[in-house]
Amino acid sequence: MTKALIIVDVQRDFCEGGALAVEGGLEVAEKIYWHVFEHADKYDEFIFTKDWHEAPPSTNGGHFALPPDEPDFVDSWPVHCVKDSPMSDFAPGAKRAFLRLYDTGRITRDNLFFKGTGSPDYSGFQGANEKGVTLLDFLRDREVYELDVVGIAGDYCVRATAQDAQHHGFETYMIPEMVVSVGGDEATAETMKMLG
Repeated sequence: MTKALIIVDVQRDFCEGGALAVEGGLEVAEKIYWHVFEHADKYDEFIFTKDWHEAPPSTNGGHFALPPDEPDFVDSWPVHCVKDSPMSDFAPGAKRAFLRLYDTGRITRDNLFFKGTGSPDYSGFQGANEKGVTLLDFLRDREVYELDVVGIAGDYCVRATAQDAQHHGFETYMIPEMVVSVGGDEATAETMKMLG
């Protein structure tokens, strides 16, 4: 059975010091690096996703709350992960994981999927790589059947990605030790229950 690890949105804006910081984000990035380092042979494929939004004045389909509007933190958010900005880059641990896999030939830029350009996307399955290949097509082309999902945030983009994976028929697991949620550990546990 071909297995992949999906690393969801471990970006600087979602870690301490970022526009939408989730407590523990930097620590999770480090844990992901060590997981990749120690268990690279466990996976046939590695996938990275990035939130990748247009800069203001675009609201990205209402995803950004721009002044004078205030974000409701449910459907609208402060400006974050503007494409090609420093804060859209991977958090340090995730960046080291990406570069290690890239430098050893385990991944190419094709393994990096972007979502949210002009629209309020949450799931990695709403994204595509630089060649325009969707995540679903990428996984099916490589005959992946089983997925481990990790990243930020467990109650938003990690949850949406994992739920879509299940919807598309993948055997899907979330590794809670490598997930942080806006709502804390309780929200991560709730996502685990939702995934069964």
